[in-house]
Amino acid sequence: MSEEQKNTVEEPIETVLGDDVAEQNAEVEEVAAEPVDEQALKIEELTKKLAVAEEAIAEQKDGIARATAFAQNEIRKAGIDAENRRKSVLKTFANALTPVVDHLELAIQHADKENEAIKPMLDGVEMTLTELLKAISSIGIQQIDPVGEVLNPEKHQAMSMQVVEGVPANQIVAVMQKGYELSGGQVIRPAMVVVAKAAD
Repeated sequence: MSEEQKNTVEEPIETVLGDDVAEQNAEVEEVAAEPVDEQALKIEELTKKLAVAEEAIAEQKDGIARATAFAQNEIRKAGIDAENRRKSVLKTFANALTPVVDHLELAIQHADKENEAIKPMLDGVEMTLTELLKAISSIGIQQIDPVGEVLNPEKHQAMSMQVVEGVPANQIVAVMQKGYELSGGQVIRPAMVVVAKAAD
C-alpha cells in the first residue's frame, strides 16, 4: 500500500473515533514517557494516602458505633431511673393511703348492720371505700386479698397457723390485714394471714 493510500484509510478512522482516542493515546504516551522509578514512587505515595484514609474511616466508624452505644445506654438508664422514681412515689403514696383503707374496712366490718339508724352512714363509708380503691387501682396499686390461695412468702406474712378440717396445709384461711402491690408485682406491704396446718 502506498503512503497516499495509507493516509486515506487512517483519516476516516480518526474521524469516526474522534478526540477520545487521541486523548487516550496522549495519556498512554505521557505515562510511558515517565521513568519507571517515578511511577513506583507515585504508586507508593498513593498507597500510603489510601491506607491513611482507610484508617481515618475506620476510626470514624468506631467513634460513631461508640457514640451510638453510649446514647442508647444513657436512654436505657434514664428510663430505668424514671421507672424507679415512679415506683418510689407510688410506694410513698400507697403507704399514706393504705391505712385509710384499713380503717374504712374495719369500720364496715364492725358496724352493726342490723341498726337502721346507722345504715345511711354505713352506705357512705362503703361508697367512700369503693371510690378510694378505684382511685388507687387506677394508678397501679392493687390489693392483695389471698383467701384460699397457697401461702407465698413473697406476698403473704403468716401471723398464725391453725388446723382447719378439709383445708390442705399452707392454704390461707383468713386475712387479718390485706396487702398491697404495684401493678408490676412489686410488693408494697404483704398481706397478714392465717394459714392452715396439717392435723397432728
